[in-house]
Amino acid sequence: MPESFFILSKDYPELASDEIIAISKMYDRFAKAKVISNLVIIQSKTSWTEITRRASFVKVSGQILRKMSGLFLDENNFQILKNANTFVCRIINLSTKQFDIPELENSMGDMISKFSHAKVELEDPDITIYLIFTDRESFFGFSKRVIKINRPKKIKNHPHELDWKLTRVMINLIGLKEGETVCDPFCGTGTTLLEAESMGIHAIGLDFDEKMYKISKENLKANGYKSKVFKSDFQELSKISEKFDGIVTDLPYGIASKVSEKPEEILKKFFSILPKRKRMAIMYKKELDSNLELGGLKKYEIYRHKSLTRTILIK
Repeated sequence: MPESFFILSKDYPELASDEIIAISKMYDRFAKAKVISNLVIIQSKTSWTEITRRASFVKVSGQILRKMSGLFLDENNFQILKNANTFVCRIINLSTKQFDIPELENSMGDMISKFSHAKVELEDPDITIYLIFTDRESFFGFSKRVIKINRPKKIKNHPHELDWKLTRVMINLIGLKEGETVCDPFCGTGTTLLEAESMGIHAIGLDFDEKMYKISKENLKANGYKSKVFKSDFQELSKISEKFDGIVTDLPYGIASKVSEKPEEILKKFFSILPKRKRMAIMYKKELDSNLELGGLKKYEIYRHKSLTRTILIK
């Protein structure tokens, strides 16, 4: 079975690696994963391009051709260059050893040039050849040129809106597939709706704030997206539970309400009406954990600054 590699950013290591694994198992439940530092190796029938297209924190990805015990390459390793006009070599060193990376990349490029008719192109090659070194083992792989997907655009923002990468991670961690529907009961400026639609997932947004409701609709319209937005509070969830497959939301830092209740009480109501047997990814202030005793499959802490840490709860 083919193996793919994913070099992840180090912003949220556990979150990033779990996302890759969740995506791979969503498409192929028999997929196997191995994590080495910020390198994730996936053995699956699903291509690396399909997994990368959904992921949030991938810096470099491609297909592994074989493991390596040393820098021993021959002509058979470069059949992938058969129809390529240009290539570039890249060394990724995740080991504790020191390498002269530019020298090694140049030497590898010279070696490949002897076995193929492809020419070195540093900026936009047809194929990138990778050598990945770790302290445990090393890998030889490649990636082909991938068309960059345009990000959803926002014509209006809000200072406390949900980060798009974390939104995308939450959607992926609960395994929502193309054609399914996500609901965000505190949709704000529509980040969840935009990210979902960009992945081929339908979305429903709720927000009782007139301003947020209008901004969300404007941002959707600017992208030509068809997600539904309702000017309503979270209690509408119980009425539309049959219309969505999962919930992804960021609970506001201090939830405003038209009723005179403490934020903790409103949150208790929110969690009490959550529909059962629905997949959920919910972000909230870490301090609420002790008050609400929230349980789930897994929790991730997202440090913002010294006075604010958020928790992502996966249920």
